[in-house]
Amino acid sequence: MSDLGRKSFTDQATDKVTPESQKPTSQRLGDTASGAYDRAAGAAQPGSQKSSAQGASDTLRSGSDDAANQSRGMAQSAADTVGSATQGVKDTMGSATGNR
Repeated sequence: MSDLGRKSFTDQATDKVTPESQKPTSQRLGDTASGAYDRAAGAAQPGSQKSSAQGASDTLRSGSDDAANQSRGMAQSAADTVGSATQGVKDTMGSATGNR
């Protein structure tokens, strides 16, 4: 059971399990909007006022969001490293050939 106005754990899981490629654009936009609303509502509502199911769902979502953010951060760091290395090679080759 979810708290009033909040997505149930089952609805959240269904949103995650269904591949984005199988969802129509309207559903993807709706999932994004309702997910953002639910995150905001979960952050604004004190834990003492949440049902146990909603509290557990918010905790799981928070952990999932943290993991996703860390993954994006690591991917960006790797991309930055490759970009820096590529630029270094270009600079070195430019210096060696007299082209910059």
